[in-house]
Amino acid sequence: MRKPYTRWQRLLGFGLSLAVILLLAACGAAKTAKTNASAKPAATVSPEKKPSGDGEERGLIEAPADEAIGGFYGSPELGGSFDFHYASGDAPVAPVAPGVDGEGSDPGTLPTGTAEPDFGEAFVLTAAEWNDNENWPFFTNLVNAGTISFPSFGIDPRNRIVVTLTDAAGAPLGNEPVRLKDADGAELWTARTDKNGTAYLFFGADQTPDLVEAGGVSTPVNVQTPDGSGQGTTMTARAETLTVTGTASAAAPNELQVMFLVDTTGSMADEISYLQKDFSAIAEDAGSSGIRYAACFYRDEGDEYVTRMNPFTSDVSEVQVKINSEYADGGGDNPEAVAPALTEAVSADQGWSESAEKLLFLIFDAPPHDGTETALDEAIRSAAAQGIRVIPVVASNADRATELFGRAAAIVTNGTYVFLTDDSGVGDEHLEPIVGSYDVELLHDVIVRIINEHRPG
Repeated sequence: MRKPYTRWQRLLGFGLSLAVILLLAACGAAKTAKTNASAKPAATVSPEKKPSGDGEERGLIEAPADEAIGGFYGSPELGGSFDFHYASGDAPVAPVAPGVDGEGSDPGTLPTGTAEPDFGEAFVLTAAEWNDNENWPFFTNLVNAGTISFPSFGIDPRNRIVVTLTDAAGAPLGNEPVRLKDADGAELWTARTDKNGTAYLFFGADQTPDLVEAGGVSTPVNVQTPDGSGQGTTMTARAETLTVTGTASAAAPNELQVMFLVDTTGSMADEISYLQKDFSAIAEDAGSSGIRYAACFYRDEGDEYVTRMNPFTSDVSEVQVKINSEYADGGGDNPEAVAPALTEAVSADQGWSESAEKLLFLIFDAPPHDGTETALDEAIRSAAAQGIRVIPVVASNADRATELFGRAAAIVTNGTYVFLTDDSGVGDEHLEPIVGSYDVELLHDVIVRIINEHRPG
């Protein structure tokens, strides 16, 4: 027969049981807190829109941990949009389906039978922008220090003259041709003013500019060329900035043309997938009024095609069909058919309008072939003369040669340089460009912002 417990034994057993219960509860609370903490980032993508260039900390700002930074669209099974969070350098956590919370499912789970979304798609890729024309002292210091060197595949952006053209009342004259000539009347460079009346003109190290023709006025220019004397060596010429008062000769832009020229070789799968999933959202956020789009593609010699050009259209669904029909294939070596692609893209056959603002997003990750310098120079000069602003979007796997070519093309056509970053956690490693401080955004937001900045009116 078992001996009955004493009063003290019963009290001791009760106390031990209570202690175990409290310990288990504390462990559960700690685990929940740890899970919640790990699911919420300490920082989000900066909402700032322009590269500051003023020494601010790169990329990220502190933000509330529960603040959404974007949306995920394009999965009809999930019924629309998804908000997501991520911390810099980490892969995004799973999106939360609308209406899941409060219905007995854990936050972050997807409806039964729904496939996990691919994060190499819309509203996930991150990017930043750097405009060398707006950060010219920084650029010239890099050149003079020998940190970066030009020409790059025949494009030399080092020697620049800035012209601002206004009417008699001081209002900017946009879309006006501006020509730089030497003393013999030879044309060194031609550009068109942007909506602010600004044009950038360029000349070679062996050329001596004499005058600028703009707005029906000829204005002499004073350029100090480097002579290599003194304590240091200067690699860039010093030229005055001109303000010219003239009269309009061209029609003011009344529409915007946007071309996406995309490398579709084998290494570009993530970027093609992104554009397939996000193009319609870009067009929707930028608005369809007064905008025509074109989607054009290129690979390399020996591939299924070298170039595949399509006309401009205001029918967004038609452009989407063209994009959806493409896939990454071919290539194999590092250089690709950039020269023939740009040559065809800026040709008159593409239907560029004189009364339009013009943007050409070059989405690529590999440089041109050596030996194509003349063709590239002619294509870029043609783009500048027509007012087609080349906007490189440099993807993963790019090397320094690709960066410098992209920056040179952007500088001389009054474009801007866009590059993908590692912050999304998607794809291979992205090259860190030799630039100043910059802000990280969603690539979607960068493209929409640039489109809206160049909209006429």
